[in-house]
Amino acid sequence: MTTATAPLTLPEDVATAATVEIRCPRQGWVAVCTLDDLTPGRGVAALLPDGTQAALFVDRAGQTYAIANRDPFTGAQVLSRGLTGSADGRTFVASPLLKQRFDLSSGDCLDDPSVSVPTYGVRTTGGGRGC
Repeated sequence: MTTATAPLTLPEDVATAATVEIRCPRQGWVAVCTLDDLTPGRGVAALLPDGTQAALFVDRAGQTYAIANRDPFTGAQVLSRGLTGSADGRTFVASPLLKQRFDLSSGDCLDDPSVSVPTYGVRTTGGGRGC
């Protein structure tokens, strides 16, 4: 007598969840969350393997961005808590402390051209959705 074993299947939402990865300078691509973990207009902080923090965002069109979480004007790890918006076609996050705006694509400060924050490459894998 033989018994049939059903193949292991994951719930549909887990099996199709897109994974968001950040490109770290030394470690390559590092998975940080699923795309479903991100809410348009709100940031999420991610601790990277080298100990630095990234601020991760997704806009309403589904484009993902990652910049350093450290506000260069205060030194505080707060950019993931900032307000997002756009100006002259540039998507930005405004620091919650002193309100300087940082372009999410380039890291440039829109209010002081001599200042910028590092940016990270971001990609989405699995789930049939890509950046």
